[in-house]
Amino acid sequence: MKVGKVVGTVVSTINAPVLDGRRLLVCDVQGISGEPSGYTIAVDVVDAGVGETVLILDEGTSARQILGLDWGAIRAVVVGVVEELIVDGEDREVV
Repeated sequence: MKVGKVVGTVVSTINAPVLDGRRLLVCDVQGISGEPSGYTIAVDVVDAGVGETVLILDEGTSARQILGLDWGAIRAVVVGVVEELIVDGEDREVV
């Protein structure tokens, strides 16, 4: 699992049928000290919005299981909105 910040959405007029009706979010993945360390595109299952800090499940098979799929072009899923983050015993500001 990874922590990230939603920075946008993906709009696609042509996609794999497994993605029909699913919202895709662009998320900046955060490193241990809160700095961005890359990005991922994840399927939203918790109705997260731009600017929210989220929990990302970034393991293909597990991500597909969350969606109840046996196959599909899905690697990452947003599975939670982070309200509080504690790293090494210290509260980290969640914006």
